[in-house]
Amino acid sequence: MNPPAASRNSQWRGDARAAAGIALGFPLLLGGVDTAAGSLTATRALLWTGLGLVLLAVLWPTKVMVAPGLLATHGLLRRHYVHTDRLASVTWHDGIAQRLRLEDAVGNRAEVDPRIFADDPPLWHILDRDIRTSLSHGTPRDGQHALRQLSRRIDREAARTVFRVSGLR
Repeated sequence: MNPPAASRNSQWRGDARAAAGIALGFPLLLGGVDTAAGSLTATRALLWTGLGLVLLAVLWPTKVMVAPGLLATHGLLRRHYVHTDRLASVTWHDGIAQRLRLEDAVGNRAEVDPRIFADDPPLWHILDRDIRTSLSHGTPRDGQHALRQLSRRIDREAARTVFRVSGLR
């Protein structure tokens, strides 16, 4: 089975809507409470608006696109591209905010939440193929353990999903 030529994370739109809703709703709620208390001023309204903009910047999801040989991330302000068939380093920061940091042989870097790949198998399929190409060329200086760990984790999540959908778990 051939993977698609390129794939984007399918949950990005929903995540962006949620971020925008929270960034709009929270300041409106605060402004409503201020209005009900009779303490809303222009300064406080400006403060709540600023808070909404900060929330939007913090919560805005990163859009990820994977094509053969390339991973692109698009944040609110910046874009990063990594040649995934020429990886030099892979680092996985596990914890509350998991991050997968990829660096190619040219020095380009990108950080991605690894759960995106578990949630979107077409993205992982293309990236996994490029990682195998990179490993066969021997380009990764470090990170092979992180790649194996990520691969096992995504395979485990895929198996759980198959069992859950089929009613076996």
